[in-house]
Amino acid sequence: MITLNALKVFIPAISAFLIGIAATPALTHFLYRYRMWKMHGGKTALDGTQASTFNELHGKTESGTPRFGGIIVWGSVLLTAGLFALLGFLSNDPYLEGLAFISRNQTWVPLVAFALGSLIGAIDDWFEVKGRGGLSLRFRLGVVALIALLCGWWFYDKLGVASISFPFLQDPVTLGIFFIPFFMGVALFIYAGGVIDGIDGLAGGIFASIFLAYAGIAFFEQQFDLAALCAAIGGALLAFLWFNIPPARFYLSETGTMGLTLALTVTAFLVDTLAGGRGIAVLPIIAFPLVATVLSDIVQVAGKKFFKKKILRIAPLHHHFEAIGWPSAKVTMRYWIVSIIVALIGMTLAIL
Repeated sequence: MITLNALKVFIPAISAFLIGIAATPALTHFLYRYRMWKMHGGKTALDGTQASTFNELHGKTESGTPRFGGIIVWGSVLLTAGLFALLGFLSNDPYLEGLAFISRNQTWVPLVAFALGSLIGAIDDWFEVKGRGGLSLRFRLGVVALIALLCGWWFYDKLGVASISFPFLQDPVTLGIFFIPFFMGVALFIYAGGVIDGIDGLAGGIFASIFLAYAGIAFFEQQFDLAALCAAIGGALLAFLWFNIPPARFYLSETGTMGLTLALTVTAFLVDTLAGGRGIAVLPIIAFPLVATVLSDIVQVAGKKFFKKKILRIAPLHHHFEAIGWPSAKVTMRYWIVSIIVALIGMTLAIL
């Protein structure tokens, strides 16, 4: 049984990776043939002014590198999940049936959140490449909040979850009805960390570390379907990363980051009190690069508002390191190292 459960995690990860590798040449041809990138490079800062430092660092590459790279991730995961579900349905072989990981109690909610976020993100990317500026930030935040509201309500009303757990505390902390807005707040915060998709290879490596860490936590808690889903996402991200190492063939973009951050939020809650674990308490640790990204944005905005000056050369933090002279590859690889280390620390605390 242990062998079958391990295979249930490893085989989807390998399959998603291979599907992503195989599908990328066709996707690349399509994206470059139809020039699926921003018509004009550059970004606007959070306060509405031109992000001059960012535009100096990356403005030119934005208008020549396609978006929609997230298709490789969610496409590979959904194909892998569908493939093993179909094989399990058609076959009488218990091993093939055991590899199916779509289940009502573990993976339906994160899969739906993943798919919905990816779809809305794809619409935003489409508007970007057509020169319409993408969906407004307010609209995207509203979509994330709505999906999180529905997911939080499902946890509270259907699954009976109203508390979160912490390491070294014997009893969970009960939130009652406030569990739902707490769920929404976590989702919005993690989604804000998606702007880490700003340097070639950076987001792919970080998200892969995060989801593989949660695959390990879910496996330890015997949530094998959820572990398989997280491992498949990790495998798909590694396939994306293969083509995103500098120079990037395409960007993860909104169709990748919105789906991934929503799936991550749901996963963290699934491995929390529902499974007798501590998935939420360790989320700021495992996803520390995302947390640092959001906090650096907050610090930058607060500095401009209250002190009339920038605290960082540029926000988010990874671009600040570029602005002070670190080569992009050095920023990326050091972030990867940090991401792996904090993932191991978070996994350790989660299983104590």
